[in-house]
Amino acid sequence: MEQVLLLNATFEPLKVIDWKRAIRLLTLQKVEVLEQYDREIRSVTFAIKLPAVLRLLRYVRYRKKDIKFSRANIYARDNFQCQYCGHGFESQDLTFDHVVPKRYGGKTEWSNIVTCCYRCNGRKGARTLKESGFKLLKNPIKPDWVPFLMITIGVRTVPESWRDYLYWNLELKDS
Repeated sequence: MEQVLLLNATFEPLKVIDWKRAIRLLTLQKVEVLEQYDREIRSVTFAIKLPAVLRLLRYVRYRKKDIKFSRANIYARDNFQCQYCGHGFESQDLTFDHVVPKRYGGKTEWSNIVTCCYRCNGRKGARTLKESGFKLLKNPIKPDWVPFLMITIGVRTVPESWRDYLYWNLELKDS
């Protein structure tokens, strides 16, 4: 059966759900149907067109614990800017740096990782800020907003009915 694109109340893509969950959300009146497939779901008492795109009626807010720790989210949090020299870069020209190096017990977590250009990363090396003479533009913290949202869709082609609701940062995955 078909998969269904679920949007937040603000029309932002949230996730891809199966048709059974889509029907449950619909019967609980938690969503509205924006697009439909040609197929129908039939029961003894009713028939309904299979939804293709649903929008939640209430906004779902992302909490800090929902924010995935990833390279893309670190770059977005730091605005694709080296936190030592302050220059902006494309993602392929960036890396990340442990503020407190691993050899001093620094962990790979939101509060110890910053976006860094390759030049500054090489100059800082595995030294502390004091040892290297570097200063941070801002202290790294876990964001309370989703810096980068990526939905990976496990279908070969995106259904035509979804195209108006997806953004440029969609990643398609062959399955």
